[in-house]
Amino acid sequence: MNTTINAVKFRTDEKLEKFIHEKVAKLDRMIDNAVTCEVTLKVDKPESDNNKIAEIRIGVRGKDLFVSKQADTFEQAVSDGIDTLKVQIEKYKNA
Repeated sequence: MNTTINAVKFRTDEKLEKFIHEKVAKLDRMIDNAVTCEVTLKVDKPESDNNKIAEIRIGVRGKDLFVSKQADTFEQAVSDGIDTLKVQIEKYKNA
């Protein structure tokens, strides 16, 4: 699966990108017909807590699976999103 990481108005570091690729790779093993994965990271109101947003969209044949999660860190937002996508993938496979 081809994974693209987009950061809105900032640059990601290698550690964060590696973390995202490792998490997405676990999803790739769960679903055979996934074509693309797009991860968008953005900061909502930099002065507040719980302001990191991760949006993950997986393109599968005939449908897109999408989740948006907000947390204190990008790592936590991505992890929460991956957990939610695992549930969506199971529903997709059983439909």
